[in-house]
Amino acid sequence: MRRRPEPLGRERGSAVVEFALVLPLVLILVLGLVQVGLVARDRLLVEAAARAGARAAAVQDDPAAIAAAATAAAAGLDAGLVQVTTVRTGSRGDPVTVRVDYRDVFRVPLVEWLVGSGVTLSASGVERQEFG
Repeated sequence: MRRRPEPLGRERGSAVVEFALVLPLVLILVLGLVQVGLVARDRLLVEAAARAGARAAAVQDDPAAIAAAATAAAAGLDAGLVQVTTVRTGSRGDPVTVRVDYRDVFRVPLVEWLVGSGVTLSASGVERQEFG
């Protein structure tokens, strides 16, 4: 019958030490992935807001109503950080462009400390004017 080799005394805590060395890197990587997911979600909301603003601008000329339509389409964003700009050229049948800019602050604390305070997301939507 074979005997199992006895573990050396010096190797007993090596797994714990390796785990302690790798854990901060894995934690930073996971938190970074969470923040990337949040920014991607906000990017999709900004694009939806630009499309909704362009649809509203196609049928009306009121800047407040256009901004309200854009911010309503992006309900998950902080309305105070959303900026809506409308550019019209010509009259009926000509394009109207709505640009939505959003200052997306990083919400994961460690990522904010490593990378910075946030990014600016922007998207544009273009529709044909149906009035004028």
